[in-house]
Amino acid sequence: MSDLYDRHRAVTPDWLALYYEDPIEITHGEGRHVWDADGRRYLDFFGGILTTMTAHALPEVTKAVSEQAGRIIHSSTLYLNRPMVELAERVAQLSGIPDARVFFTTSGTEANDTALLLATTYRRANTVLAMRNSYHGRSFSAVGITGNRGWSPTSLSPLQTLYVHGGVRTRGPFAHLNDAEFVAACVEDLKDLLGHTRPPAALIAEPVQGVGGFTSPPDGLYAAFRDVLQEHGILWISDEVQTGWGRTGDHFWGWQAHESSGPPDIVTFAKGIGNGTSIGGVVARAEIMNCLDANSISTFGGTQLTMAAGLANLNYLLEHDLQGNARRVGGLLIERLRAATAQLPGVREVRGRGLMIGVELTRPGTDEADPRAATAVLEAARQGGLLIGKGGGHNTSALRIAPPLSLTVAEAEEGAAILEGALHAAY
Repeated sequence: MSDLYDRHRAVTPDWLALYYEDPIEITHGEGRHVWDADGRRYLDFFGGILTTMTAHALPEVTKAVSEQAGRIIHSSTLYLNRPMVELAERVAQLSGIPDARVFFTTSGTEANDTALLLATTYRRANTVLAMRNSYHGRSFSAVGITGNRGWSPTSLSPLQTLYVHGGVRTRGPFAHLNDAEFVAACVEDLKDLLGHTRPPAALIAEPVQGVGGFTSPPDGLYAAFRDVLQEHGILWISDEVQTGWGRTGDHFWGWQAHESSGPPDIVTFAKGIGNGTSIGGVVARAEIMNCLDANSISTFGGTQLTMAAGLANLNYLLEHDLQGNARRVGGLLIERLRAATAQLPGVREVRGRGLMIGVELTRPGTDEADPRAATAVLEAARQGGLLIGKGGGHNTSALRIAPPLSLTVAEAEEGAAILEGALHAAY
């Protein structure tokens, strides 16, 4: 393994981070488990960054990919593509957006880029509202609207970005308020901000902030924001790259926790829909999607191979009610972790919904982030046979837990026990 690590370091950028002091090579997986090159099995509670949504080596997806590869893998969007049309029909219907149009990309970053292109063109404005502690991708424009310093390496941007309060419930100037007061304060702050700038093109927001450590506002915040945005003609983009497809359990889309004012104008998605194949996309009302007056194609977006995988994966998700499983098993896992960490001084909060759970760590006796402890827990969990992630806007001090949505109760209990032991070892 050290030979592969040395080769990795010799040919990849220094900023291409790897987990663990002794990085592992994952060679294969099945269900909720993966194996490394040394033959060791791990319970996977991160799913390739929330991407293996249903299960590793899901037979239905493997079969669909194999059969499609035997016919044709790729032709580009210059030709009619039956799998792409079929998946677009399903996504449009599930989106809740009236007269929806769907454009497929290869990643969440590209999906958010496309959404920004549509919004700024439609509104003829290059100012964008984004949430503090947010993350929207790796490209130049996506970095420019990311409100998380750890993932934004440059201040240069083609967009003017204004950051709004509300994405983090338990930190910041409004943290001491109750939920209703918190929402009201954030709305007043948004109104004040809009009074000092020309009308922006859009607000882009993750219903649950992924890289930010699985933080979220009280339900209804974005509905309240939407009422204000509509007064100014400002679009609402819901970044569902991590929250879509039922992962939060209570809802199929994260935005549905804020649905009193109807669906967003634009929804972006990626990650889980492909179950590991490269699918991203944008859903928007026809008038917004059709506002571009120049030619555009996608060479790899909507390719037959990934569309076949996405269709098989989505069918499996719906037929087996994995959203319901995320709600049931995720609820049990959250309560199990809260009980296990109640007496640990370094655990500030266990939060989340469904199978999207964050555990925020701080230095005992303080409110200061503890990235050292987060790294130590990550390592100890791996030694115990559990893979988890980490994130957070405060020096990466939150553990991120996001298993495939087919997780069983027994596997949830097993993972919670390993994580409990890792946390006790760190504190």
